[in-house]
Parts: sequence; structure tokens; C-alpha cells
Amino acid sequence: MQVSGAEAASVTSYAYKASLIGSAHRFELTEEGLAWHIAGRSGLWRYDEISAIRLSFRPVSMQQHRFRADISHTNGGRIAILSTSWQTAALMAPQDNGFRDFLIALHARMAKADSRATLTAGLGRRTYAAMLAFLAVLAVAMAGLLIRALMIGEFAGALFIVGFAALFVWQVGGFVRRNQPRSYSFDRVPRSVLP
Repeated sequence: MQVSGAEAASVTSYAYKASLIGSAHRFELTEEGLAWHIAGRSGLWRYDEISAIRLSFRPVSMQQHRFRADISHTNGGRIAILSTSWQTAALMAPQDNGFRDFLIALHARMAKADSRATLTAGLGRRTYAAMLAFLAVLAVAMAGLLIRALMIGEFAGALFIVGFAALFVWQVGGFVRRNQPRSYSFDRVPRSVLP
């Protein structure tokens, strides 16, 4: 089948490998809707049938700069799109520009189709609150250890606790800041949950 220049220009695509074994997950934004091909299955979701999009920052040990988009359909289906792709057994490659461009184009097409999808960013409110409570308990425990180390004159231990706390804040602080729960609109996609 021959694709005309106008049709080819109207299709935006993105692909990534979710695992080392298996085919790539492929997505295309066509005039009809979001076409997807995942693990031998495929489908087409019209833009007005997409019920929700959740964008989040989801680092993993192999890739500290990874983002995720969870897209839900009105019939209950859900697909996830990641900003990284497996290359080898020890390498996940970021696909920042392709991921960002694809999601911005998806939002624009949904807005054009007068979609009423729920657009959220970050973690769920309960999960975020539980995470903040855990971090508060951890901060109190670390402060207690620091005070105890200073009271008994264990300055090397106190220095270790301060260094560990600084590293922890540096590592976890970005995750907490980027994943703050919030709603957004089609024309204001939050940059903190996009690469």
C-alpha cells in the first residue's frame, strides 16, 4: 500500500523495548486515533475514547532518568509508554526527545478532538501522602541518630550521617518534587514529568 506524503506527515510514531526479550512496543498517532502494537496485540483508540493520562517520573536502577505515561481507555484498557528502551543486558537507552515529542503531539490531537480525558501528573494522592509520611519518620530517625552521635562525641559517625542524608535528599528529592500529584490541561503539560 502506497502512503501519500500528506498521510505520512500526519502520522507521529514512537517505539521502545520494554524488555530485552520480545518485540518493541510501537505507537502511532494517526488521523483516526492512537494506534498501538504491544506483544502481538494491536488496537486503535480514538482520541475521544482515551479517558485518562497520568505522567510520572519513574527512575530505576539501570536508568535514573526515566519517565512514564499511563494511558487509559474508556473500556478499562490501559497501556504504559516509557521513555527508555532496552539495548543490551546492561544498557537502557534514554529516548527523551522522541518520548516528549510523541506525548506533546498526543495531547494536541486529543485537544483537537475535544477529549474530556482526566489529565494528572505525579503519583496518586494517597501514595504521595504515604511516601511523605515515611520520609518524615525517616528524617526524625536520622535526626535522632545525629543528635546521639554528637552527644557521645562520635564525630565520624555524625559526619557519615550528614553525608548519607545529603546523598539521600539529592537522590530522593527530585523524585518527590517531580511526582507531586496535580492535574493539568492539554495546553499546559507539566515539564517536570517530561524529559
